[in-house]
Order: sequence, then C-alpha cells, then structure tokens
Amino acid sequence: MTDPLPPGAPAPPATFHRRTAAVANRLPELRGALADWLGTLGLSEERQEDVVLAGYEAMANSAEHAYRDRDAGTIDVHAEALNGRLTVTVTDYGAWRAPTATNGLRGRGLLLIDSLADHSVQVHREDGTTVTMTWLSGG
Repeated sequence: MTDPLPPGAPAPPATFHRRTAAVANRLPELRGALADWLGTLGLSEERQEDVVLAGYEAMANSAEHAYRDRDAGTIDVHAEALNGRLTVTVTDYGAWRAPTATNGLRGRGLLLIDSLADHSVQVHREDGTTVTMTWLSGG
C-alpha cells in the first residue's frame, strides 16, 4: 500500500481526523486536507482520486441532507491506513433522509460511493449517520 520511505524520513501519520461545519463552502478545504494526507501514503493516483471522490460524496450528503430544517451541525472525517487497509469514515449528527426518486441527475452519491470503495456501509442512528468506506491494498 505504501512505498518504502527514505532512510531517516519520518513515517507519515497513519490517521487523519478533521471536524468542520456541515456547510457546502467548508467542504473543499476538508476535501483538500484529505487529499494532502492521502498523498503521504504512497497510494496510486487513481486510488487517491477514488478515496477523495467517495469521501467528498459522503461529506456532501451530510452537508445537504443531515441538517435540513435546522442549523447546520458538524461533520467528522476520520481516516486510517493500517495493515493494508484504508478506511475513511464520515459522520454527521443530524437526521437520516432516505434517498428519494430523482430525475436521474441527482441522488447517485451512495451508488458512487459503493462503486468507488471496495466496501462501504452506512449506519443510521437517532443522532446521525456514519458512512464507512474501505479500500484494500493493491490500488
């Protein structure tokens, strides 16, 4: 999953965590921070793009749907790269909104996440939703 580090180089951090307001204009900064962290892991460019896109979709879903009809809350993004597995978890503390029928132009975020990650799962709680996406080494 990672390339060998030069002698004496510090190991990249194996974990990433950021919390931000669940509003659209804060998400590009969060996406960029995730991309920067992924860049330290020695992943292929394609794998990095898959992780960033899937993570951003989960963030955007939280920002758009979790806090509707109330003040915006927060989004937590945790990521961990250990033992050949990369896991990204996006958590909000709002309300789950089941996908609705669309005109075909919207409503494909969860399908995109499922197609980009090797494995993904959504957990809906009374106090929010967590989307966990996992990629195995080899990308």
